[in-house]
Amino acid sequence: MPQLETKKYAQRSLFSWIGQAVSGVLLVVVLLLHMLFQHFQVGLLTASEVVAHIARPAIFVLEIVFLITVTYHALLGIKMVIFDLKLSEAARQRVSVGLTILGVVTVGWGIILAFLISSQLPG
Repeated sequence: MPQLETKKYAQRSLFSWIGQAVSGVLLVVVLLLHMLFQHFQVGLLTASEVVAHIARPAIFVLEIVFLITVTYHALLGIKMVIFDLKLSEAARQRVSVGLTILGVVTVGWGIILAFLISSQLPG
């Protein structure tokens, strides 16, 4: 039975490593796009210009993808560090569930805020 647990742990570790690597590469791409379209503008943007900018569909989608990627990458990294503590299977399950709930709440709240900001365009 311990060999089965070791194999299960190795598969989860491989999946986590791949997820971390893929999300890391995606994060670099999305971060570069975010910096290009949000921060490398001519001069500082006013609040209304930021709202108008985020209301553009392509920018809105970019910001949501950025939010999801950052959240996934960060929480998976935290999970991997915690799992290195050699917790029991029950503790690992609780950590996984807790971090999944935190991620869903974070992304959900971020999407709600993005919709609220983008809906603030005057008339």
